[in-house]
Amino acid sequence: MTVREWFLTTGERANQVSELPVWTGGNLAEPLIHGATYFDRLVDEVEALSEGDHLFFTDWRGDPDERMRPDGPTVAQLFAQAAQRGVVVKGLVWRSHLDVLAYSEEENRSLSEAISAAGGEVLLDQRVRRGGSHHQKLVVLRHPGRPERDVAFVGGIDLCHSRRDDATHHGDPQAVAMSPRYGPRPPWHDVQLAVRGPVVGALDTVFRERWTDPMPLDSENPLAYLRDRLRRADLRPDPLPVQPPDPAPCGPHHVQVLRTYPAVRPRYSFAPDGERTVARGYTKAVRRARRLIYLEDQYLWSREIAELFADALRNNPDLHLIAVVPRFPDVDGRLALPPNTVGREQALSLCQEAAADRVHVFDVENHDGDPVYVHAKVCVVDDVWASVGSDNFNRRSWTHDSELSCAVLDATRDERAPTDPAGLGDGARHFARELRLRLMREHLDRPGDGNGDADLLDPADAVAAVTASADALQRWYDSGRVGPRPPGRLRPHRPERLPWYTRLWALPAYRLVYDPDGRPLRARLAGTW
Repeated sequence: MTVREWFLTTGERANQVSELPVWTGGNLAEPLIHGATYFDRLVDEVEALSEGDHLFFTDWRGDPDERMRPDGPTVAQLFAQAAQRGVVVKGLVWRSHLDVLAYSEEENRSLSEAISAAGGEVLLDQRVRRGGSHHQKLVVLRHPGRPERDVAFVGGIDLCHSRRDDATHHGDPQAVAMSPRYGPRPPWHDVQLAVRGPVVGALDTVFRERWTDPMPLDSENPLAYLRDRLRRADLRPDPLPVQPPDPAPCGPHHVQVLRTYPAVRPRYSFAPDGERTVARGYTKAVRRARRLIYLEDQYLWSREIAELFADALRNNPDLHLIAVVPRFPDVDGRLALPPNTVGREQALSLCQEAAADRVHVFDVENHDGDPVYVHAKVCVVDDVWASVGSDNFNRRSWTHDSELSCAVLDATRDERAPTDPAGLGDGARHFARELRLRLMREHLDRPGDGNGDADLLDPADAVAAVTASADALQRWYDSGRVGPRPPGRLRPHRPERLPWYTRLWALPAYRLVYDPDGRPLRARLAGTW
């Protein structure tokens, strides 16, 4: 296996302006499954920071009162206390749409003000395409003079309400309002990645490029700019400290940082035509798939993304797709629900038309039978290439909002048979295979020590095991719940079919509002990323 066969090359990244390295080697990547796991680790790492260290973060939503552990500290306390110790705390949080539209404008502003009052600097960033958002979830912790302690966290988990759930999936006591079908305390499934090694320097660069971009913070909305001026908000980022050298190699993982930035005016200084390496990276990996694509995703929308999977399924008769998605959209109501429903319905139909017997879609519930909201953004291809990030499988994430993911290629071969499931000579790789197995173990109620993995290693066996478990649980429900509940948490996903008259308006609304296209016109016309 060569890294170039899986990762984007310099030319394929198509952004010569950015200082981001094409990829880095010698890293150590660790999946942190569940918000409670991530928050607990983050508290340990931040509390160990001392004067002169750096804490940089970006987020879509930040709730200052979200407790990182059952007894605290809150997000605001953790970061403010770091600033009070002399840590250089800098943050970029999406400015957000109005709270009346079920967004987080006031929460994000409150977090900014709380940390800034303690000596940090958190800016509300609206340098986005109209109707877009900054969706990156990143924390970078640097220790000048002690680079071996540097660590970064990237993935799907925001520093906000509803995220602090664990493997029991009983939900975060501090919950966001969602569709009532998830109950007052929505169960939540999510994944974050902790990385050490040279990639920390790359992720530091991601933050610095956004921080130093000369575009005004409120360039997308003149009214927001006026409102911020009246509130005396901080609209000019202060200089950052000098960037420390990259940490030394410390592990076997090659990591490629993938991003989405839209084409905007004025242009981003670090991505004049936008950047779509998330879309390009997934496209390259999926086209190399031969046996199994395993993904977990909040949406799985968009005809363009579905066609990528459909082409791969048609071209490779042994290829299966396993997708784990939410049972219901996170929103409800006669206006919001249909556009959310029609996008997934369209995408799944395209995949199933290509290979109905090789497309397997499931949703998740806890042991009480409550649906679990799948917010994870994970993809594993043939137990070789894996990605964890903020981007969903939809056109918005691949072209319109800002997104950030890390693709991982492990230099360590996994010697469990089959040692080369795809048959291309790449060999199964330990990180990718173990990530898939960890997720499957939880969903199937298998032992966490791997003793129940025998029928999960081979892709065909894994498909059979997952399908059998989900079908058994569904039969138990269909029979009126007679007898003990079968093990497992997956059920076959049965999307609602909208009537034709609803589709007439829901499909255009989905394409224009919920899943817009942020590509330059020439890329749209050419059908390329």
